[in-house]
Amino acid sequence: MKNIFFIGIGLIGGSFAIDIKKSNSKVVIHGIDTNKNHLKEAQKLGIIQQKAILNDLENADLVIVSIPVDATVKLLPTILDKISDNTLVVDAGSTKDAICKAVEHHPKRRNFLACHPIAGTEKSGPTAAISGLYKGKTNIICEVEKTTFKLQEKALKLFMDIGMRIRYMDPVSHDKHIAYVSHLSHISAFMLGKTVINKEKNERDIFDMAGSGFESTVRLAKSSPAMWTPIFEQNKENVIETLEEYINNLQHFKELMQQDNFSEIFNEMENTNYIKQILNGIN
Repeated sequence: MKNIFFIGIGLIGGSFAIDIKKSNSKVVIHGIDTNKNHLKEAQKLGIIQQKAILNDLENADLVIVSIPVDATVKLLPTILDKISDNTLVVDAGSTKDAICKAVEHHPKRRNFLACHPIAGTEKSGPTAAISGLYKGKTNIICEVEKTTFKLQEKALKLFMDIGMRIRYMDPVSHDKHIAYVSHLSHISAFMLGKTVINKEKNERDIFDMAGSGFESTVRLAKSSPAMWTPIFEQNKENVIETLEEYINNLQHFKELMQQDNFSEIFNEMENTNYIKQILNGIN
């Protein structure tokens, strides 16, 4: 692959671009972004070599789409319209069902590979892009059987070259599972941050007492609302289901506190410590 186009040059796309360029110095990275400042920053930082527009996609060997999921749903059919028959298009959205449905009947569906690289930070924009973001991280691939095998091979080599692990899943299952392990944690962080901000109006010392535990818990509350609001909208049913379970658990914990049932609170926390074994197994 010689010409790689990125649509969206932020943390996700920019980090991909850095590592792809490292593994293949002959590749020319082209950037497309509605934010002109992002393009300027990305070029200044050496993340991209050329600015581009959608009509230039006819020259692409690979297109990586890393924009908010609502924008991906709208733009993806147009992207497929403009590419050549040998071009591979990959997305990086945190939801998959709506994106896959947007192009399920497109004549060039075989040129598209639906992906979700599970990596990131709370930062955004080209200046947030870092080398090694994807090393050792999992990339969920959906509906792989709908992508031309030759293009599948190109994608898998690319992902493995930058150190990613591959997992296959159908879009519906992906969206259900990711609501628990990603979307719920972001909502929790946003709402914890809101709770503390509201309280801080009357108790300004609260942030002086905040330690590393609070900081790590609310880190995700610094994430981009422009990216996360469409994610919650596209995965609304699954997110509501997880929220109901989460709220029930919080209500139960509150009731145990009201009952002074601290032995049961201890048991609840001890049983939940099992999460350490699960996470250690993943890592």
